Amino acid sequence: MNKEKYLIVGLGNPGKQYEASRHNVGFMAVDRLAARWQIEMRRHRKNAQTGEGKFDGIPVELAKPKTFMNNSGLSVGPLQRLYGVEADHLLVVYDDLDLAFGRIRLRAEGGAAGHHGMESIIAKLSTREFPRLRIGIGRPKHEGEDVIDFVLTDFHGSDRVKLDAVLRQAADAVEMFLRSGIELAMTRFNGNYLEGE
Repeated sequence: MNKEKYLIVGLGNPGKQYEASRHNVGFMAVDRLAARWQIEMRRHRKNAQTGEGKFDGIPVELAKPKTFMNNSGLSVGPLQRLYGVEADHLLVVYDDLDLAFGRIRLRAEGGAAGHHGMESIIAKLSTREFPRLRIGIGRPKHEGEDVIDFVLTDFHGSDRVKLDAVLRQAADAVEMFLRSGIELAMTRFNGNYLEGE
C-alpha cells in the first residue's frame, strides 16, 4: 500500500444538467481543490475523471466518479486499489441533507446515514472506516417539496452567493486534514457555521 498518497473523491452526478445542483457539491469541492493546487482533471480512470498533484509536498489524487451518485462505489473501490491508498488516506466529500447549508462536518469513519452514494462505497470497500467530509445542503424550505427534486435543483438566490464561502471552507478543511490529520481538522471545522448573506 502507498502510505504517503491521499485519494480525495468528490461525489456527484455527471452531465451538464446536474453540474450546479446541490447533490453535486462533492464535485464542486474537488474542482475547488484542483484550482487551488493547479491540478488538471484531464485523465479518466476507473469510471472517474481524475487528476494528480501535490499539496504541501503531499501526493494527492483527485477524483470525480462518473458512475452516477448511487453507484459511486463502482469507481471508488477500483480507484483505491489502483492507487494502493490505505483507507485512512481516502477522503470522500459529499452533500448532506441533515446538515444546515453553511455547515460542514468531518468524521474519521461511520455509516452512510441514508446517502446512497456512501452506501455504494461502503459496500464496495467492505469497510466504514475511512474519513469523510459532509457538506450541508439543508432540507427543502417549502412544505411538500420533494427531497429528490430539491437535491437535484441548482443553488439559487442567497444560497448561490453563500456557496463560494462554503466551498472555500470545505477546501480549507481538506488542507488541514492533509497537513494535521482528521482529529485536528474535526476540532477546527466541525463547530463552524457560515451565516447567510
